[in-house]
Formats: sequence, C-alpha cells, structure tokens
Amino acid sequence: MTVVTLGVHIVDVLARPVESIPQGQDTHLLEQIRITAAGAAAGTAVDLAKIGVPVASAGAVGDDELGDFLIMIMARHGVDVTGVVRKPGEQTAASILPIRPDGGRPSFHVPGANLGLSLADLDKERITGASVLHLGGMDVTWGLHDPAFFALLDEARAGGTVVTMDLLSNMPDLVTGARTFLPHVDHVLPNEEQALMLTGADGVEEAAAALLGEGVTSVLVTLGGEGSLVATSDGHTRIPALDVPVVDTTGCGDAYCAGFIAGLLGGRDVVGAARLGTAVAARVAGGLGSDAGLDGVDPAAL
Repeated sequence: MTVVTLGVHIVDVLARPVESIPQGQDTHLLEQIRITAAGAAAGTAVDLAKIGVPVASAGAVGDDELGDFLIMIMARHGVDVTGVVRKPGEQTAASILPIRPDGGRPSFHVPGANLGLSLADLDKERITGASVLHLGGMDVTWGLHDPAFFALLDEARAGGTVVTMDLLSNMPDLVTGARTFLPHVDHVLPNEEQALMLTGADGVEEAAAALLGEGVTSVLVTLGGEGSLVATSDGHTRIPALDVPVVDTTGCGDAYCAGFIAGLLGGRDVVGAARLGTAVAARVAGGLGSDAGLDGVDPAAL
C-alpha cells in the first residue's frame, strides 16, 4: 500500500536556541543548526518513510541548489521523488526558523515554486492508484484550485483511495480558499486557528461540526499542547498530548498526519489512528526539525 503526499515542498534551515536576533554584525553561538526537507507534503513524506510506510511525493521545486538538496534528502530517507517537478527560473520554497528556548518557531519564508504547481505537473495514474493521497498545503498551491483537479480527487476516491488534507498557512484569505476542497476529502487535519478560520466558528467543537457538515468523514483539529480533537458522525473525542520535553514544534502537524495515515493503513479506526499521530508528533517535538526523533521508530510499538 502506497501513500502519495501532494503539495508543499520546503527546505527548512533551523537554529536553536535563539533568544534574540544579534545587533549589527554581532554573532550568537548556538547549540544546533539543521537543514531539513519540510512542508505539508515533503515533511509528511519523510516522516512516513522513516516509520516504514512506502511513500511517493508530488510537488514543485525550483531548478536551483535548494531543489537539488530537497530532492536528494527526501530520496535518501526513502521517499519516491519522481513526482517532484523542477520549475526553471523559480526558487525552491525555503524557511529560516530561529527556534526559541521554549520550542516556539517564528519564521522567515519564501513560497517559491509551490505557487506554480498545477494539474499538468501531476501523474494522474499515480494519484488514482494510491492507497492514501495526502493533500499538504492546498491553501497555498493555488494552481490546484481547479475543477479538473477536484474531478481527479473524486475519481481517486471512487477507486478506493482515501484522501486526507492538511493546511500550511494561518493567513485567512488563503485558509478559507481551501474550503473548496472539503467535498472531495475524507479526513481533514487543520490546527485550531485554521479550523476557526475555515468556518468562522467561535470554538473548536463548533468548527469541527461545521467541517463535518461539508461532507468529510472525520475532522482532526490539532491543539498544540492540549492535544487534538477528533470529530466524526459518532461524536467528539479529546486526545491529550503526551507529556514530553519540547525542543522544537516545527513539523509536529506533519508528524501527526504521518502517524494518522500509518494508523489508518495499519487497520486502526480514526481515533486509534489519531492516537498514533499524537505519539509520532511527540517524538518530533523532542528534537530539532520536522523529522526529529523518528529514526528506527516502529509505529506498531507506539
């Protein structure tokens, strides 16, 4: 069973701990700097590969050195990257993340080639042949806001593909635009802020109920240190976060998605899959970067 992650691909440069930005030409010495494959598609793909789930990724990067690195590091972790296209003259999306001592992560970001991803860049047979198709960052991949892509999603679901969706930004104009995907998705996994933006609701349970009304099978709202809320037609379940020392929260949402998908493929129900997502996210929170702490992890043991 193969997963395809489709959407945003980003190179992250992370440094910790950063308490302030140096003045002038001053230098602050740090404990750690990493460069990783990240983004709601690429980061989830790497996490899936690290926990033993066969995965291919599809998206767009620039024809530049950052794109070379991103494709190399994903392939090195075991991701099939033949669906990642190169866009001549465009920059690969990248973020610089100065990680605070408490694990918070302000960012500097260039969206790059993700904005140019379109239906013409995709292998339709790979999408319709996937066991799970994970849409990562549909709020910023504007070229996929296309009725023909929605029809492709419907075709894939009719053939047995399960479609999951996560978002990338917390910008209202972008997040609300992703609502058009909901009738074509089985499971949607926003964070709390995104869920409220998508629906205009005042609270997370109200937001989850509104999203269920759009036709999805389940809504999984991640709540940071408060865990997550899982909503289905059977009701709402609160899943607490695991009590772990937090080094960096970068990529915890992607890790939650990866664990959730692995749980579904392993035969767990939605709540059980969400508990696995919680455990995988906790591993990532304990290190620097969106794939930290996952080397050698067996999801069956979590």
